[in-house]
Amino acid sequence: MVSRLLYLLLVEMKVQRQQQQLLLPLLILILLLLILGVAVVTNVGAKVTSLKAGDWVIPANAAFGTWRQSAVTDEKTLIKIPNDIPVAYAATIAVNPSTAYRLLRDFGSLKPGDVIIQNGANSMVGLSVIQMAREMGVKTINIVRSDRLVLSSLSLLSLLLLPSCMYRPRLEQTLRMLSNYGGDINVPEDYVNSYGFNEMIKDLPPIKLAFNCIGGEGVVDIARVVGKGATLVTYGGMSKEQVAIPSDLISKKLLKLQSFWVTEWAKNHSIAERTTMINDIASLVRSKKLSLLYEMHDFDDFNYALHKSMEPYGLRKIILNMDYPDRLKEHDARPSSDYWVFQTDTV
Repeated sequence: MVSRLLYLLLVEMKVQRQQQQLLLPLLILILLLLILGVAVVTNVGAKVTSLKAGDWVIPANAAFGTWRQSAVTDEKTLIKIPNDIPVAYAATIAVNPSTAYRLLRDFGSLKPGDVIIQNGANSMVGLSVIQMAREMGVKTINIVRSDRLVLSSLSLLSLLLLPSCMYRPRLEQTLRMLSNYGGDINVPEDYVNSYGFNEMIKDLPPIKLAFNCIGGEGVVDIARVVGKGATLVTYGGMSKEQVAIPSDLISKKLLKLQSFWVTEWAKNHSIAERTTMINDIASLVRSKKLSLLYEMHDFDDFNYALHKSMEPYGLRKIILNMDYPDRLKEHDARPSSDYWVFQTDTV
């Protein structure tokens, strides 16, 4: 069976410019192993029964390799997905939205009226959690990294501009965005477990489930505000800092510490189970109950797309179109009568 890969999620590597050359080989390796992307089937063999030309498919296995424009493969290595959703959503449906879907369904036995808390709420998983939880009738407390600056490291001009320079750019706009997405309580991380925060949540039911994708000291504050017997699930570590929760806090609150990785989940579940999940997510997208932030570039604009992906504090996922048009060929195919000839007087 032949399939033509259309779109590819560009790996986010937000690094300083002087590190880019050192990390480029690693970037290429990661791209070669990527499983994110969506393809359209262009032709099938006589014995293929589950797919036909025109179907949209995603890789069924890790390291399928979407760093290419075409592939010949067995039908068992692909999963058919709905072709009536935006292609950017189709290209990323297998990881970030699927992670949110599983977190909400596999942990905590959630029911309407329950309360969950999450950090990294402005990530694609975080935005998906907010919207999916809203549809389940579950309330969300959403935390955004504030990147509060150390006063000793600030210049005199920066000190004069306090407090505006103390937080990451567009923090207030980000928190308002989370409210617009349906987040019930949206706060910067250094507000968690403060007096004001505890006043905000005191009338809510105990928090029974927490999601962590950041790591570091902020996770301890989350552990302090969840209810007794709550579950804390770690599914990422953006800060590259370890999760170190005091043992007395774990035992006093009877915390359940668990981890999740959607790729490992996929290895242990059937294509039918994964297809059901993907169809559920696609239904949310189709009905406009799940909205995410993307930015799409043709592959021949890769350099610009790469730089966009490295910009700090970006909210949009960068998508590459691998089936980009040959603009020079299109130009050459047009008759000369389509073009005006501009003439100027020479001096």
